[in-house]
Amino acid sequence: MPASITTLRATLAALLDNPGVWSTFAFPPPSPIANSCIISPDDPYIIPANNTQVTLSPRANFKVTCLIPALDNQGNLQGIETMVCAVFTLLTTASFPLNVSSVSAPTILTIGNVDLLAADLSITILSSWS
Repeated sequence: MPASITTLRATLAALLDNPGVWSTFAFPPPSPIANSCIISPDDPYIIPANNTQVTLSPRANFKVTCLIPALDNQGNLQGIETMVCAVFTLLTTASFPLNVSSVSAPTILTIGNVDLLAADLSITILSSWS
């Protein structure tokens, strides 16, 4: 059964909750931290299935950003690959239809004097208007 658009970010955050391994945010936090997953709307955010009928399910697009500490190159890649695989495994347990369309190449995100390695999973979820 499709999940409501109004609760999707919280539903995804609960699905990706992994205490002791990473922190999960249903919104972009003021300062991203290492070992975290951040759920944010992707572009386009919502794709209506039909202009006039609300009984047809819209698609909602999200980005799940995985962040780990930036270490040496080998440690970075192994760490982000492990996290992406763990996130993907958690997504497969969802009780609603979703599609992971892509995973971005890892990039360095510098916040203040801290370097984080980031990778984004693009997710499309078949949703409902209420």
